[in-house]
Amino acid sequence: MATSRHVPGFAHGQNGSAAETDPAVLGLMQGAPVPAEKQVRWTDGSMWRFPQQRWALSHMRELVPTVNIACEGAVSVLPVALRDDLDEVRLTTLDGQAMTWRESLATTYTDAILVMKNGVVVYERHFGATTPATQHILFSVTKSFVGTIAEMLIEEGGIKPDAKAAEYVAELAGSGLGDATIREILDMRTGLAFSEDYVPGQTGLTDVQRMSISTGWVPRLADYTGPDGNFAFTASLGKNAPHGGDFVYRTPNTSALQWIIERVAGASLAEQIHARFWAPMGMERDAALGVDRLGTGFGGGGLMATVRDIARIGEMMRLGGHWNGKQIVPAAVVERIFAGGDPAAFVACQYTGNLDGNYGSQWWHRAGGQLMAMGVHGQGIYVDRAAGVVIARLGSHPVASNRGNAAVTTPAYDAIVAALQ
Repeated sequence: MATSRHVPGFAHGQNGSAAETDPAVLGLMQGAPVPAEKQVRWTDGSMWRFPQQRWALSHMRELVPTVNIACEGAVSVLPVALRDDLDEVRLTTLDGQAMTWRESLATTYTDAILVMKNGVVVYERHFGATTPATQHILFSVTKSFVGTIAEMLIEEGGIKPDAKAAEYVAELAGSGLGDATIREILDMRTGLAFSEDYVPGQTGLTDVQRMSISTGWVPRLADYTGPDGNFAFTASLGKNAPHGGDFVYRTPNTSALQWIIERVAGASLAEQIHARFWAPMGMERDAALGVDRLGTGFGGGGLMATVRDIARIGEMMRLGGHWNGKQIVPAAVVERIFAGGDPAAFVACQYTGNLDGNYGSQWWHRAGGQLMAMGVHGQGIYVDRAAGVVIARLGSHPVASNRGNAAVTTPAYDAIVAALQ
């Protein structure tokens, strides 16, 4: 390893347009055998480097261990009436650039996108290594599944929102989250000692790098003595501020929440996603969840699914939790999720494109009432109930944080919603 102690991944320099970095154009993972310079691997960290990551994010099941989440029964139909006028919808980015909707997709390194209006698919595109059948990594969109399940368990009486985390998972006692309430964890208003910074430091390992080692996203260093496993890492963290303050985005909050819902429900996260969503919703394809070296799922960001199936999730939420002839999520839970968190607690984070929004129940919210699940490198589910619009998006943007593409994505979504009115 270099003296900077760089663990492969999470630092990306933009180098080439979306067209130039298309995995097919670059010939990534093509050949028999694949030439060394075209390989994308877990062992050397190349899967996390740009542009190799553009292939990797569509092929994560070939790179990391996963557990399958099977679809069942007849596929629920997505009515289709594609429009041919949306590519030329005009928008202006937050930094003043004029472009079309089609240009915005290339600018943000979109891998797949699907737009629904009043339950009908009006736009769908796939790019690069992503096809309609691709189980693309969703990263932190996974968090919204964890948060929704937690809210469902609250509605069912299995979890009390004002109870402390350690009341459900004794192993969290003494950790930075043991005395946090479930609601504080759900809304990421804890004082956990963890920095969600994806840029490697010059000396030592960052918190994100240590988390990545523990969850198995990257190889374990020979001299690494930290925790092994998703839950062990979460339990190892301390606290550096009182709980209940401002919103601060920290993935281990979700890992703790996952631990709680698994302990309460007596089933793994993958089993619960299957039982609550994939089995009853008539999904088109299996999903998958990345697991650590112990077989524990990564609720902070390990879910993999197709763009069409996550669009179904968005449409189900738009419809008040109802889908495929069933009430998937109780209407009261959907309303609680749409109500969001405290906007005053969100101000300090100064989130690009969403300065007046909020965060609650492991979902992002805009002041206009739009609901968002977001994952690094451009993954997202966008639900605008008032406009009847759902947008599902997969991406491989070179910058991990969605702050890297929000200046384009936010006005692009506003423009497409306006065009559909």
